[in-house]
Amino acid sequence: MGKLKFEAIALLCSVITLPAIKASETPRPRGVGPEFAKFYKGQDTFECISNPSIRLSISRINDDYCDCPDGSDEPGTSACTYISPLSPPSPSEVTAGVFNETLALPGYYCKNKGHMPSYIPFTTVNDGVCDYDLCCDGSDEWEGVGGIKCEDRCAKIGKEWKKQDELRQKSLGAANKRRKELVSDAAKLRKEVEDRIQTLGTQIEGAQMKVVNLEKELADVERRERGKVIKGPGKGGKITVLGSLAKERITELVENLARVRSERDVARARIQELEGILTTFKEEYNPNFNDEGVKRAVKAWEDYAARDKGSDSDPAHDRDLDEMLKSDAENGLNWEEFESTENNDVEVLYQFEEYLPKPLRDWLDQKLRDLRIMLIENGILASPHTDTSDSKLVIEARQQLTAAQKELEDDRNELRSHKEDLEKDYGPDEVFRALKGQCVEKQSGEYTYEFCWMDKTTQKSNKGGGHTNMGNFARIDEITVDEDLPPDGKGLGSGERYALKYENGQHCWNGPNRSTQVILACAEKDEIWKIVEEEKCVYRMEVGTPAVCQAAGGNRASAKDEL
Repeated sequence: MGKLKFEAIALLCSVITLPAIKASETPRPRGVGPEFAKFYKGQDTFECISNPSIRLSISRINDDYCDCPDGSDEPGTSACTYISPLSPPSPSEVTAGVFNETLALPGYYCKNKGHMPSYIPFTTVNDGVCDYDLCCDGSDEWEGVGGIKCEDRCAKIGKEWKKQDELRQKSLGAANKRRKELVSDAAKLRKEVEDRIQTLGTQIEGAQMKVVNLEKELADVERRERGKVIKGPGKGGKITVLGSLAKERITELVENLARVRSERDVARARIQELEGILTTFKEEYNPNFNDEGVKRAVKAWEDYAARDKGSDSDPAHDRDLDEMLKSDAENGLNWEEFESTENNDVEVLYQFEEYLPKPLRDWLDQKLRDLRIMLIENGILASPHTDTSDSKLVIEARQQLTAAQKELEDDRNELRSHKEDLEKDYGPDEVFRALKGQCVEKQSGEYTYEFCWMDKTTQKSNKGGGHTNMGNFARIDEITVDEDLPPDGKGLGSGERYALKYENGQHCWNGPNRSTQVILACAEKDEIWKIVEEEKCVYRMEVGTPAVCQAAGGNRASAKDEL
């Protein structure tokens, strides 16, 4: 059994209220804690605690021989160490004196006046070692084995512990203050999500109505357009058809002209570069060097340079090209005039309306269109637009509907995401919500390790290499840790812990996908204490944070273990 368990038992026992022992009563035997004194009150006989039917003479207590099956007759020796050790009792068990384990006593009791009383394992009694970390009064070495004499250091150790405890309590106070701030921030963030959900609900209702209205509007526009004699660019009369064809052809020619001009400029630049290389070659070569190949190359270059190649560029020609490549708007060309159905030659058939008064003309035009739509919808008149593209009005109406539908779908997706977020586990008091996305780093050897709350863990090379994903956040677990604290006090100690599980990281060669277990303990600030690879590509990261300090509703280990 670890020494930390016995210290925990001592702390537990120190807060239990016990009746005061009168001065006239028989003193407790060596190694007996105050909560067990009632079992040793007999003047002549002693009953084994777990086996009261076995009675012994009081003189057989601490005679270095184990008489009781539960070892209760040897509270101050190591005679019964072969018996299975006792698990730490609960407060009710200590008060009632009921223990279900083999040993009846939790260990040897050190009074430690001036410091904190404590239990230590029976195996350390009279072992020739001064166990000042748990038994600072040295009473566990009362026999002086090997001439060892353990002085009482409780006053000094207690003074130093109180000093350190003041620092721990100060740090714990700052950590608890920070945790309250985190809980407050988390509550605000949750409220923001709830408010956003309410806002989205209203937005979605409005967006749904907008989509319905736009669907009706599109249907009306399509119906009205079907009543027109001529519809859509390229499928009307001669002017519209020719205008559409001309626009497509001119657009194609302008694009090809721009491409050819770009290729010309690139080729011209390459020729200038090559001519510069050859000129340098001619100027710097040694004519006295008898190399016929070099001489022929130089002669060929001189002949090439002597020929009239004309001007490399013609400014006037380039200005013409610039004019050709201007946009239609810059050239003053408005294709809509040619593509509009108002310029269609078929509309000449209806010009007789121009001689009528405007109110009568508008009324007649609408009636003719309604009549045509009715004939088309009832199959009496064939629609002339079944093989044509949609008109500009139809296209715009459809685009507005599509945009409204996308906006509605985006709002629904965001609403779904926020509702799922409210169902997620963010730990005690949802405190991890306030830390979501924040990251902590620690350099260790050739790597820097990064832990990001509710996101991922990463291994970064300090030599310029790539980053390795060590796992993506999966869930929050609760585990029990049973370890001694490191000398620097920064570690987990024993007790129940929150653990964040990160899974499905980058695949490990000839192994599993990387995963990380992040074990959290109370600390004044967020910091990574330790990173170990427990198995191949399976990591354990110990992290201190104020987020888990004295969590409401939790049953965590004492802050003394972490701070």
